[in-house]
Amino acid sequence: MAGKGNENTGGDFSFSAAAARDALPRITTEKGGKSTDVCHDDTAPRVNFQTIDELHSLQRKRSAPTTPLRDGSASGVSGTSGPTTPVSSETMLQSVSASLASLTRETGPKLIRGDPTSAAKVAHVPVTPRSLPTADVSDSGLKFTHILHNLSPAELYEQAIKYEKGSFVTSTGALATLSGAKTGRSPKDKRVVKDETTEAELWWGKGSPNIEMDEQTFLVNRERAVDYLNSLDKVFVNDQYLNWDPENRIKVRIVSARAYHSLFMHNMCIRPTPEELENFGTPDFTIYNAGKFPCNRFTHYMTSSTSVDINLGRREMVILGTQYAGEMKKGLFGVMHYLMPKRKILSLHSGCNMGKDGDVALFFGLSGTGKTTLSTDHNRYLIGDDEHCWSETGVSNIEGGCYAKCIDLAREKEPDIWNAIKFGTVLENVVFDEHTREVDYTDKSVTENTRAAYPIEYIPNSKIPCVGPHPKNVILLACDAFGVLPPISKLNLAQTMYHFISGYTALVAGTEEGVKEPRATFSACFGAAFIMLHPTKYAAMLAEKMQAQGATGWLVNTGWSGGSYGSGSRIKLAYTRKIIDAIHSGSLLNASYRKTDIFGLEIPNEVEGVPSEILEPINAWEDKMAYEDTLLKLAGLFKSNFETFTSHKIGDDGKLTEEILAAGPNF
Repeated sequence: MAGKGNENTGGDFSFSAAAARDALPRITTEKGGKSTDVCHDDTAPRVNFQTIDELHSLQRKRSAPTTPLRDGSASGVSGTSGPTTPVSSETMLQSVSASLASLTRETGPKLIRGDPTSAAKVAHVPVTPRSLPTADVSDSGLKFTHILHNLSPAELYEQAIKYEKGSFVTSTGALATLSGAKTGRSPKDKRVVKDETTEAELWWGKGSPNIEMDEQTFLVNRERAVDYLNSLDKVFVNDQYLNWDPENRIKVRIVSARAYHSLFMHNMCIRPTPEELENFGTPDFTIYNAGKFPCNRFTHYMTSSTSVDINLGRREMVILGTQYAGEMKKGLFGVMHYLMPKRKILSLHSGCNMGKDGDVALFFGLSGTGKTTLSTDHNRYLIGDDEHCWSETGVSNIEGGCYAKCIDLAREKEPDIWNAIKFGTVLENVVFDEHTREVDYTDKSVTENTRAAYPIEYIPNSKIPCVGPHPKNVILLACDAFGVLPPISKLNLAQTMYHFISGYTALVAGTEEGVKEPRATFSACFGAAFIMLHPTKYAAMLAEKMQAQGATGWLVNTGWSGGSYGSGSRIKLAYTRKIIDAIHSGSLLNASYRKTDIFGLEIPNEVEGVPSEILEPINAWEDKMAYEDTLLKLAGLFKSNFETFTSHKIGDDGKLTEEILAAGPNF
């Protein structure tokens, strides 16, 4: 009956012989050696393999690592062949071995590519002996160190989830991980080698972030970190770039013990093309990140088991006793603050975006002021959110990714950042549902400093390559918890330098009971923890470039209005965005202004979309006397902070220094 039904040529069920052949795959039955017949689909060739391992090997397609784009085309992720796939010549292994060479051995470690747990092994590549002091070779000299070089995000996910406790995949595909006991940077444990060169060039003394150490102590810590890394079965090596300006980029090598750290730097640095990686050569700067392995607290200059050491002469950085990945990012930023001014390039702790007409804006601000949020604007192209260079040709991003705060992150307020948290993104110290793996961004159980690190191309309107013309607007952001600074002020050049050097914002007190008083925080150049030279040198370079390009300075308060923290209210983000839009459009250049008392700031009489009563801070306060007292208090804090810089003259005659001082509060 079934056969006759198929031959029916009438009615709705009729179809041709050709159609019948294409409708379903043909299933045939083979007679096996046993009593059971085997059914199979013969429309595709069969896979021939003898073992499960052999079958699994067919899953992996050999390829070179991927890279972000430099020509504006879309990037994709190609297939990978696992950690053992060669991605560069033998000189890479020789170079890594030289980097990991101990100071007391003739050669670097014996290196082999790939994961030690993998069945496939790659032959050891011999390295050329170096002229170093000799000593007895320990047992570690008899072993191979496996190098996992420039792994893809997928490979790093596998390494993290297999071997690093506390690593999980969230519901959106991001890698959630823990940074250990340290959930932020350790500025008091950061040291810079003071030698004949750096003693004369760097900023030392009161107010400086540069805490000195000597060369010998650095080498002791370097030896400790390198010995630890060499003792491991495997280490992760990233060879990448800093600065999207091809004429001034820096080659960096990061040697680390954790897949989390390798993925973090994969995202934050600029990823080389396969051809660039093949010809990478000797790095300009190297980081040895020993992670949780502590320094010896009895070593000279050490104050804890954590030590972050920079040697500008050797172009090396050593990290001991902390797994917080931000130490690597900010350590390299400090290096750029030293190297770039030598090339007449200004290094900046700023966000940067560009309008469709090519107008570029810089955003300066400390943590919590909205620098990342305001520079990430879906109506403008994102050049970068944190670190930039301003050269004779324009601006360029130092990094290849973004490092956004996640506390209280919401899709409605920051959709671009929310959507960027997907596969490839590193989520630090967040709390998530055990079953669904959905992240609770309001949970501060581990730390308030929860972070997301993702490649910049995860932002849909990012500009690749991350370069742009000269800025038209320089926006200084302050979260004023005292509530006395205007939401928007136009600055003259001297005022821009004064507030740039001051780097003001305010933090609210902790969670103790009772009245919570705001606390003023000043960070020179809006990034004192990372600058190497005296702040006035960066300020002079900024003023010179602004004057040459006709850029305008602005001070934007993203903090409180109508009272201090606890009595007033935070200025709505929607109002701040309207202010930023007016800066971008140029409408504020034609607005009418009036000058405030004490600080002498020019504030516009009107900004479209912003209530006029909040533009003049005193108008929003019910208690006018309290406003006056608070204003004088903040002005006094500004003056007290700036005393650190009054003795440093800019220029031969020091006139510019006098102009900057006059641009501060007068009372």
